Amino acid sequence: MTTAAFADALKLQLRSQQERSAGSGFFKSQSRDESWSAKETAFIVCDVWDAHHCLNAVRRLEEFAPRMNDVLKEARKRGATIIHSPSDCMAAYEDHAARKRAVSAPAAKVKPKDVEFWSSRIPSEEQAVYPIDQSDGGEDDDPAEHAEWAAKLKAMGRNPGMPWKTQSKLIEIDADRDFISDRGDEVWNVLESRGIKNVILVGVHLNMCVLGRPFGLRQMVRNGKNVALMRDMTDCMYNPKRWPQVDHFTGNDLVVSHVERFICPTITSDQILGGKPFRSKYDTRPANAVVGSAKNRGIVRQPCGDWSPISIPSPWSETNAGFGTLGGPVWYRCTIRLPKSWVDASGVKLSIASKDGAVRAWLNGEALIAEPGASADRTVIRVPDKAIFLDDTNILVLHGGGAEPTIGLQQAPILISGKNQLELKGRWQCRVVGDEKSSSNIPLPAKFGGSTDMLFDPK
Repeated sequence: MTTAAFADALKLQLRSQQERSAGSGFFKSQSRDESWSAKETAFIVCDVWDAHHCLNAVRRLEEFAPRMNDVLKEARKRGATIIHSPSDCMAAYEDHAARKRAVSAPAAKVKPKDVEFWSSRIPSEEQAVYPIDQSDGGEDDDPAEHAEWAAKLKAMGRNPGMPWKTQSKLIEIDADRDFISDRGDEVWNVLESRGIKNVILVGVHLNMCVLGRPFGLRQMVRNGKNVALMRDMTDCMYNPKRWPQVDHFTGNDLVVSHVERFICPTITSDQILGGKPFRSKYDTRPANAVVGSAKNRGIVRQPCGDWSPISIPSPWSETNAGFGTLGGPVWYRCTIRLPKSWVDASGVKLSIASKDGAVRAWLNGEALIAEPGASADRTVIRVPDKAIFLDDTNILVLHGGGAEPTIGLQQAPILISGKNQLELKGRWQCRVVGDEKSSSNIPLPAKFGGSTDMLFDPK
């Protein structure tokens, strides 16, 4: 490495967590020092929007965005590539030089499979229990403040549910050097055309977009880049009223730990800027209270009104573990990624064992109606085409399994399309108490709210 190249190097301390012994479930933190060439490194700025439907999320982002901007300026000065990726906002940048630069990047010689799509899980996560429940969308606003904020957004002419139009003005875009894209294939073209080997992700929200976007952590890891998350320049959408009922910043740390164990190492902003890592003024925990190495959460029963991990097929004795003597039908849910290539012209059917009792089903909130003439062994339900999100994540909810406390969902349902079959055997979630409105769907697309440990993919 030349003297100039050494001066521009990014000297990083990569933190990860390793299992102490195979199958123990106990993890320990470890760090390693590496020097990454700035010219071979890209910083991807994920969804740092100018507005958000959650007011607290806006407050947290606006607090650390100025430091993020300083990180990007320093990285740019050293020769790193900066890619701004404010999803759904490309129309605002149609004539921007940084947008045109991304669009015109030479096509990569090899385009990774599914690089254009959201990634809900990579193989290293398959045995991990996801650490938080984000299925309510993660909003942690005071209800009165939230209503006031939504009204303000509406008065501004913005959709209170999706109010973003551009990237935050707190993040500078260098029109002469940077790139703007929210497309996985375009971002990949930029990386390959510039000889980028290393990718650092900053932005929000870690448990949703930073992990899952086509340009996010999972896709970068899947496709062979050296990847790091800047853990003090991100935030999660997590509501402390949801499992595991910890404060917001502890929930954030739990997701960071998940990343360090199963996805990629993390770094902090001081490794670029000097000084100390960023810490939010809203984080009132003692300084040493951050979540470090700990046991990976196993299958734990939550209160009967909360969603809890479970394996299907499963006898009622397991389903009911920890719920006392509660009986009656149970709610079950999982998520399914249905590639367009898997679904043939015959459409999709859901086959459920009849002996499991009367079972009602919903896909993406759409009630599914059983076909007449079901066999004695199985009930077959045709899934309407309008209910299916192809090349995307779908949420399947079942309610039933018998009215007696000795009956559970004892056989795995099967999705069928022509000659293709997908047995939904493995980890689901269940709850005993719930109503149709709150249980048959989630208030946002399944790829945002569904956890990695209940995902099925035909592959």
